[in-house]
Amino acid sequence: MRPLLPSDPARVGRHRLLGRLGAGGMGVVYLGRTDQGALAAVKVVRAAYADDPGFRARFAREVRAAGRVRSPWVVPLLGAGTRESTPWLATAYVPGPSVAEAVEECGPLPLRSARVLGARLAEALRDVHAAGLVHRDVKPANVLLALDGPRLIDFGIAREQAGTALTATGTVVGSPGFLSPEQARGTGAGVGPPSDVFSLGCLLAFAVSGHRPFGDGSPAAVLVRTAYEEPELDGVPGDMAALVRSCLAKEPGDRPTAAELRAALGGAPPAEDWLPGPVVRLIARRSAAALALPAVPPTTLDGRGAAATRAAGAAGAGPAAREAAGAPTEPAIAPPRPGLPRRRLLLGAAGVLAAGGGAGAWWAWGRGRKPAAAVRKTLVLALHADLSGPGKALGTAQERGVRIALEEFNSRAEHGLRLDLLVRDDRGDPRRAQEVAEELSADGKVLAVLGPSDEDCAAAVVDRYQKALLSMVSVSLGRLPAKGLHTQRVFVATRPVDDALGGPLAVHLAHTVDSRHTVFLADAELGATSWTVCSRTADALGASTRSERWTVEEDTDARGFAALAGRVVDSGADAVVFVGGARRTAELARALPAAGFEGARLGTHHAVTSSFLGLAGRDAEGWVFATPFLNPLAEESTGAFATAYRRRFEGADPPWYAAEAYDAALFLARAVTELGAIGYERGGLVRQLRETRYEGITKALYFDPDTAAYNLEALYLFAVEGGGFVYRGRAADGAR
Repeated sequence: MRPLLPSDPARVGRHRLLGRLGAGGMGVVYLGRTDQGALAAVKVVRAAYADDPGFRARFAREVRAAGRVRSPWVVPLLGAGTRESTPWLATAYVPGPSVAEAVEECGPLPLRSARVLGARLAEALRDVHAAGLVHRDVKPANVLLALDGPRLIDFGIAREQAGTALTATGTVVGSPGFLSPEQARGTGAGVGPPSDVFSLGCLLAFAVSGHRPFGDGSPAAVLVRTAYEEPELDGVPGDMAALVRSCLAKEPGDRPTAAELRAALGGAPPAEDWLPGPVVRLIARRSAAALALPAVPPTTLDGRGAAATRAAGAAGAGPAAREAAGAPTEPAIAPPRPGLPRRRLLLGAAGVLAAGGGAGAWWAWGRGRKPAAAVRKTLVLALHADLSGPGKALGTAQERGVRIALEEFNSRAEHGLRLDLLVRDDRGDPRRAQEVAEELSADGKVLAVLGPSDEDCAAAVVDRYQKALLSMVSVSLGRLPAKGLHTQRVFVATRPVDDALGGPLAVHLAHTVDSRHTVFLADAELGATSWTVCSRTADALGASTRSERWTVEEDTDARGFAALAGRVVDSGADAVVFVGGARRTAELARALPAAGFEGARLGTHHAVTSSFLGLAGRDAEGWVFATPFLNPLAEESTGAFATAYRRRFEGADPPWYAAEAYDAALFLARAVTELGAIGYERGGLVRQLRETRYEGITKALYFDPDTAAYNLEALYLFAVEGGGFVYRGRAADGAR
């Protein structure tokens, strides 16, 4: 949960807001508390919807329909404000994780747990369908886990969103990977109860195997596979696989009903032990964290901004600060719900958060016996890089940047942590990288990995790290090599992929060169990346510039580059872009002046090396390169880092990627400190990294769910002047 923002309301309906639980396309979900102490999840609709009279009418109808659902496995609707200036609705608060979070943090569910999950969700869908509703967005993120069973959420909101958008043929609404074929085709008709059964089949396959039955990748690709291809059910046990496959029939009429699915799954074991131990402990930690939330003082003077600011400040501050703000220093705890065993209340039951004396005593002990500042918890991070092979310089730069970052982190005591660094060298060999990954995965002390520094090594180990739920935070990887690297949730790329380099190249061509005719040369030796960068640059320039795109074959020699340069001159181009490595770029650099070309010459970071300068000689002058790294000696924000680097490493200037590695390490450290509220576990860190924002010295690091990437703007330009690379600054500045 995150603090309230200054723009957030302090109260919605009868709920005093305590913090943000999440946000989506339709609105923001808050944790709220009534004056009687009951907790609720309060969803507030965004203004874009609130101002639409048609939406308001549909929203009111859906809220009324949702109120008709009676099911122990559906989170109940507690209240709504359909006529208020900002519409909202409140449901019971469930402190447990979603199925998506549980699988991510604790691994796939055992078959026994998955059968209970399926049986009770089938009951939930049976009750939803009986009320005349279709959920339309049954997915792991919309199912919360509690000790007495799962809870289906968001059926009212998801139904309204789908019902609104699906009135237009060809529009697809929902979550690719868990949509039915009829939803994936966007036909606008035929989406009924069988669609929910199909989605439940996808959810069960994911819960028991950890993989989506129609794979990962772009939403369009997943939708096509859903509509026309058979599911991949590897990892789903035989008897469950047969049942799941029946749910995933392409034709709605061939699927079982929710009631039939419930009967096929059989009886459920006792509620109190249906989940595995790691998930139970996760529920316990979240329940305890929610119990520790303080009450929020009433607001009578200021508007929305000031009220929310005080509430957020009181919720996030220590006891002394909360007392000064007028907030009670002990939490308000809801009374126990009759009929639930006392020990289960301690761990968190669905719908109501309650506790006996044990939980309250634990919370008070934790606050009253805060460890002394000298007692710090030690955690271990690992660096996995090429430190002695062909990429030694790059790996060493990253190791040094990480060491400076952790030394700085450990010099501060306020976070109560110490981060030790375990360094492993894969020598740039994918087989050796796999050995390193096995070692680090098996070492329970290692919380996360920085690296690898080589693309092929990263591709070789990402599945192993994913299985171990071990975050791999990369600094320099930009190519999209083997299938699965950028689709695994443990992989955190803190720099843009190479495909994004077309942006700064286009900015320079349009705003500095003012090119009217550009020839793009894609180097086959670099692979698909080269062609993609050339194509995206040309597309960004649009019709204002004439573009020609040629491929430079791998066997092109010096004579071939000379002929190529002649073709460029004959074309009348005033600019040339070559996306290739240092040696091949140097070949072209020498050939262009000899052919009489005097226009602009652009390349990418693949050639920003001393070898390019040496091979091209004076013909390197004037070349401009797009890079994903900055010059730490030329930015004000990196000045202190450059000074620290020189002091630490005998006067040496920080090389490329050292400052970026420093930022990646502190971004990881920030996520680790934010993880403290729920416990330092690998799976929790995987999720926390997607919720952490770090303002670094090179860039801001945060996950953007719209692009599924951590940063797309950290791109820069260098030019060769006086025999060396001169930093031109951030590429975005060239458009101003």
